[in-house]
Amino acid sequence: MSYLVCRYRVVSNYLHMASRSLHLLNEKAFINGEWDTASNQKTFEVKNPANGQVVGTVPDMNVDDVQKAIDAASEALKTWQKTTAKERSHILRKWYDLLNANSESIAKIMTAESGKPLIESNGEVVYGNSFVEWFSEEARRIRGETVPSPVPNRKLIIEKQPIGVVALITPWNFPHAMITRKAAAALAAGCTCVIKPAEDTPLTALTLAHLAQEAGVPKGVFNVVTCDRSNAAAVGKLLCESPQIAGISFTGSTQVGKLLYEQCARHIKRVGLELGSVHDISRGFLIQEDVFDEFVNKFGIAIKSIKLGDGFQEGITTGPLINIAQFNKVNSIVEDAKNKGAKIVVGGAPAKQLGELFYEPTLMTNIKEDMLIYKEEVFGPVAAIIKFKTEEEAVAIANNTERGLAGYFYSEDVSQIFRVSRELELGMVGINEGMISCAEAPFGGVKESGIGREGSHHGIEEYTYYKYLCVGNL
Repeated sequence: MSYLVCRYRVVSNYLHMASRSLHLLNEKAFINGEWDTASNQKTFEVKNPANGQVVGTVPDMNVDDVQKAIDAASEALKTWQKTTAKERSHILRKWYDLLNANSESIAKIMTAESGKPLIESNGEVVYGNSFVEWFSEEARRIRGETVPSPVPNRKLIIEKQPIGVVALITPWNFPHAMITRKAAAALAAGCTCVIKPAEDTPLTALTLAHLAQEAGVPKGVFNVVTCDRSNAAAVGKLLCESPQIAGISFTGSTQVGKLLYEQCARHIKRVGLELGSVHDISRGFLIQEDVFDEFVNKFGIAIKSIKLGDGFQEGITTGPLINIAQFNKVNSIVEDAKNKGAKIVVGGAPAKQLGELFYEPTLMTNIKEDMLIYKEEVFGPVAAIIKFKTEEEAVAIANNTERGLAGYFYSEDVSQIFRVSRELELGMVGINEGMISCAEAPFGGVKESGIGREGSHHGIEEYTYYKYLCVGNL
């Protein structure tokens, strides 16, 4: 079916979206409470990576357009920062309720532009919504302090205030949750936002903006700007260097994070960076030699049960890679490992019969330090298994990286659990559990995996600063 309803449309025939989904599909950016185009009227296409079909077109904004969003957020800050915590809490709760009510439609839009299976998109919506619920409650728990004075005629008070306008730059792999985890905390603290979603997945961000507006978020408080890759570097530079922006929160590659950090340093901005990971269940396994062969055999059987395909089809568990650049990266990492002696247990090749961006679920052993797979995040259906002999060797391998986001290990020895947890140089450790992220826990890394924490009551602190009041002559 094909509909054109003002700026909205159904993305393609096979989606079979209900009519109530139409109002969530938006092809304009959201600035100062209005749906806006680029000043030069340029647009770029958003494609479904599973089949190459165009899902929609959105504005390809330049720095002048983004400056308009910054100005709107700056103006809105004057009133939003003065709202009561209860008012902000109420609006965030309404946003959460609307996100829940429209969860099925949001998941379909996410699958259409990201290619992830619908069951995974549904899971992300639940996960992403939980941050809005959490921070709607935390808004009323931003507390200050009264400190005992060293002299009798003074009162020492510490207040928390919003840092100001914040720029949120989010990735394609979690197009819903990475926005809600940042924006809900910022809004709860009294900050206003300029959000730049990934070029591959802007439609989910615009859907969140639509529902935020319905929830009563005032104009200028929540802005979403879209741009293609050709404008991304200039837009990012503006967000980092604008004196109107008080803080940056970025989730993405370590390389880009370092660049943004350098640009922010010129104005001493508040920076939150969630960057590259380490050996974990999405990238590599360290397996003790006594159970190595058994593990490889069982893991290989499990991988063969993975169903590749279009995320809207029944039973699909893994979709395509997001774009051709990512496909080429995954392919080059596997080919590099092959050429340097890695053993391919399962997969190891493109799945071109399914589409241009599909890659076979792959399991590799005989991994060496000089291979790219040993050092780089794959962001693809590729697992590498490394054999170790002793606990000390495993910890040394895990820590032999500049990254330190998350790691996971399995043990039935209580002493070992706490010993290894302490020795791992990571911001987060999963012990006998792979699904560790939730709204209640602080998410973030150490070393080159970032600065700051998201989620939990610590997440809201990224968007506040302390103001000390000394009242004398009492």
